[in-house]
Amino acid sequence: MELDLESRTFIVSGGTKGLGLATAKMLIGEGAKVVLLARDESRLAGVRARLGASAVALAGDLGDPELASRAIECAHAAFGRLDGALVSVGGPPAGSVLTTTDDQWSSAFGSVFLGGLRLMREVARATSVTRSEHPGRGASIAVVLSSSAVQVLSGISISNGLRPGLAMLVTDLADEVGPHDVRVNGLLPGRFDTERVRELDEASGDAAANRQRISAGIPLRRYGSASEFAHVATFLLSPASSYVTGTLVAVDGGSTRVP
Repeated sequence: MELDLESRTFIVSGGTKGLGLATAKMLIGEGAKVVLLARDESRLAGVRARLGASAVALAGDLGDPELASRAIECAHAAFGRLDGALVSVGGPPAGSVLTTTDDQWSSAFGSVFLGGLRLMREVARATSVTRSEHPGRGASIAVVLSSSAVQVLSGISISNGLRPGLAMLVTDLADEVGPHDVRVNGLLPGRFDTERVRELDEASGDAAANRQRISAGIPLRRYGSASEFAHVATFLLSPASSYVTGTLVAVDGGSTRVP
């Protein structure tokens, strides 16, 4: 399939590891350029060096109100255009409704919810155009959420509280910017074999047993690879998915039942 990504430019937040990095690599492999956003400057510099001239890096936290506009300026300065973004924010801390503090809620709201919303909104504004004679050539925004956007996951109440709101904003924003040839979709990743998930397995006390237990509850009976997620994300960011917008796509081996 021709994805038609040659020379297109995307902002990728959380782009130094896991699903974000896998998607950045795949975008570049398809001929696109990327602006990587992450908090860890040293790691960011190392990843950018490995990705080569098709990537530039910008260190910062999505909780910073200025980061989104700086990233958009960076895309235009480095590559002369912007065609969308993969909006991925880190997972909030674990905890139940009764054990999560107000400070934890406030901090997570600023980074996970408002930070993600701000990047979605500013990229949509920067890429909105008057509809051309060739619809489907406009921008695309893919928001990395979680299956907690549609079902409660035990032990991560902050995620359960914030992700559904962002999921609703995916459709809300898609309705608003669709007439300007900008598409917005959400991704619901399941259990992937990433650095973060391996840490979670280790924290259980028996990583192998925990992985086996969780895999048994996945219809495909295994964790996904980051590249499997990246294939779906890259498709949604590309003009090949030109008639897909305002929807949530589960990439989870069949674990989530999205109505």
